[in-house]
Amino acid sequence: MADKDLICGVWPVIEALRAGKNVERLLVRRDAGGEGIREIRQLAVERGVPWQPVPSEKLDRLTRAEHQGVVAFLSQVEEQDLDEVITMAYERGLTPLIVALDGVTDVRNMGAIARSAECFGAHALLVPKTGTARLGPDAVKSSAGALLRNPVCRVTRLTDGLLRAREHGARIIACTEKATTSLEQADLSGPLVVVMGAEDEGISDAVLRMADELVRIPMAGQIGSLNVSVAAGIALHAVHLQRKGRGA
Repeated sequence: MADKDLICGVWPVIEALRAGKNVERLLVRRDAGGEGIREIRQLAVERGVPWQPVPSEKLDRLTRAEHQGVVAFLSQVEEQDLDEVITMAYERGLTPLIVALDGVTDVRNMGAIARSAECFGAHALLVPKTGTARLGPDAVKSSAGALLRNPVCRVTRLTDGLLRAREHGARIIACTEKATTSLEQADLSGPLVVVMGAEDEGISDAVLRMADELVRIPMAGQIGSLNVSVAAGIALHAVHLQRKGRGA
């Protein structure tokens, strides 16, 4: 990880938070204390920045700089408000399409999905602030720059973001092996959130319960599952074809 993606030290981190820098998350030494650390924690809560207590050894492995017990990760990707993204799509006469990622932790998968989302006309990625891949240089590179062009909306809980999208009239389609409905049988024409799950466990039960429809990608081989980025590309291509055929 490049040092330019880290801010180390109590006061540099405080200044970054005060200035509204795009801080993705914080690591704080478990036994760190003092007025500066207390202010960092308060600012993190106020700005919705996740922070995690860690042993000093982890911080030492991250950087050779004097970290003073705290390290901030910066993201190259600017976050945008989900409500504004959907409203803007409607105002432009478009049918909103959002790609929601439930626990995708591999940066290469994150980048590849962002690239497919941009290619097939999705208006934003919706990702939780914790338990997801970093939106750093590796993800941006894997996306061929798509993460810098397409909006990324981050929410504390993915279910909250899905509820907000539903309030704007979007249906929630979960792509999962547990489904009985095949992808080509589903109605993909209206305002839509396509949900893809984690590399190992798929979509969480809480998110599955929110879905308006579960769909699966039909396959002929013996393995029975696809890499999440490949699955996302197939699902988004199906949405694109169906909408193109119906003039959406």
